[in-house]
Amino acid sequence: MIYRFRVILDATEDIFRDIEIQEDATFEDFNNAITQAFGFDGMEMASFYVSDDEWNQGEEISQFDMSEGQDSVRLMNETTLDGVLSEDQTRLIYVYDFLNMWTFLVELAEIAAPINGQSYPNLLFSHGILPDSAPEKNFEADEDPYGFNDNEDDLDINDYDSLNFDENWN
Repeated sequence: MIYRFRVILDATEDIFRDIEIQEDATFEDFNNAITQAFGFDGMEMASFYVSDDEWNQGEEISQFDMSEGQDSVRLMNETTLDGVLSEDQTRLIYVYDFLNMWTFLVELAEIAAPINGQSYPNLLFSHGILPDSAPEKNFEADEDPYGFNDNEDDLDINDYDSLNFDENWN
């Protein structure tokens, strides 16, 4: 069977690629297909993350085992697409180049029969032009549960005389 994916750049503009690949291909094969489809040189590290329906990041599928033996890590070259994805599990997050954080939302759109004579992976459709740099990410939480941003006490940290502590505490 063939998996048909839509790979969407996490940005305000509509930039995506539709890619089809064999169900038994490895995540390394899929990584290569994505980098080629978007015009990356493929020289940067990348990871896939299993995602739920709300696009929450789950288990990592990494290019390299950097866990130093602490935890077992799924590796791209050892993990097949059909070992992770199914009709019930259709979403992944793909991050390319951890310095620039190119982030893509990947969704399994269809499971279909292969077409005779078609080579896979196959770029079905391309929409939008990749920007010169990765879109900015906002990593701020919606809420501040610990009150770090509350300035209720209006302390002036440079006004040592008004701070309530003993200078000779040790």
